[in-house]
Amino acid sequence: MELLDKLNWRYAAKAMNGEKVDQEIIERIIEAARLAPTSSGLQPFEIIVITNQELKEQIRPVAWNQSVVTDCSHLFVFAAWDNYTVDRINYMFDLTNEIRGFKNEGWENYRQQLLNIYPQQDPEENFNHAAKQAYIALGMSMIAAAYEKVDCTPMEGFSADKVDDILGLREKGLRSTVLLPIGYRAKEDDWLVDLVKVRKPKSDLITYIE
Repeated sequence: MELLDKLNWRYAAKAMNGEKVDQEIIERIIEAARLAPTSSGLQPFEIIVITNQELKEQIRPVAWNQSVVTDCSHLFVFAAWDNYTVDRINYMFDLTNEIRGFKNEGWENYRQQLLNIYPQQDPEENFNHAAKQAYIALGMSMIAAAYEKVDCTPMEGFSADKVDDILGLREKGLRSTVLLPIGYRAKEDDWLVDLVKVRKPKSDLITYIE
């Protein structure tokens, strides 16, 4: 119930007050994103955490001039892999073997299965798949932020190509997928702050099959 209460409290803040969020809180939000489940455990994305005000000022004009980009405490940029490559797949499988301290025949067979599929697929198809995995981490971040009573605003309203240029993401084999400004709401400037949350009734959203 405590978590549901906080999820009811949260909303997509339209104005933030510039107050800094404690780094310990930010680290817990990041850890929630790191713990997100992803397809085959590949974690095919990175999170760029921006506090540099000049960078935020550069991004704001290509993000529909939304004030939360510059008035937030931390700007998270979820950037998905531009493609699944042999090296990227092998890195995660090797990391798993290293951390678990052993090799498993079934796991190695699964590695080979992925190597036989992903690198041969269209890069755009692979990017779209990776972007969906980044959204899982986005959701985990938003839940963690709500639990901490910190505001956040998921944003697709931006030019991904221009954000990629500003941050040099393409050179790293990454493409921006979604932004998440994190901070504290500016109640006096936010038209949305006092409006009742509206969601579909369960009867219109949920189908039970027994």
